[in-house]
Amino acid sequence: MTNIYDLANELERGIRALPEYKTLVEKKEAIAADAEASALFKEFTDFQEDFYAKMQAGTMPTAEEQAAVQELGQKVEANALLKEYLAAQQGLSVYLNDIERIIFKPLQELNS
Repeated sequence: MTNIYDLANELERGIRALPEYKTLVEKKEAIAADAEASALFKEFTDFQEDFYAKMQAGTMPTAEEQAAVQELGQKVEANALLKEYLAAQQGLSVYLNDIERIIFKPLQELNS
């Protein structure tokens, strides 16, 4: 019988070998090398974490928070490095969504 942990480690290595993953790493390094992009990326991720935490706690965003999300989104879209990073992240997420669907298929079958 195959060791499930060996399969998981092999999957991790496979993800790291994907061109989409390598592109994402390159884009993140480019952001880190640019002070403006790096600061905006930190602001974006901090805001996103806080926003999702509030949503999970059942708190609906205020009008001000919704406006802030839109404004921050516009800043991110205007920054070429962040825009490229998010596009690369989207490319990798296709694989991750497919993998998640495959991994959880046995559990979904149990609930059917």
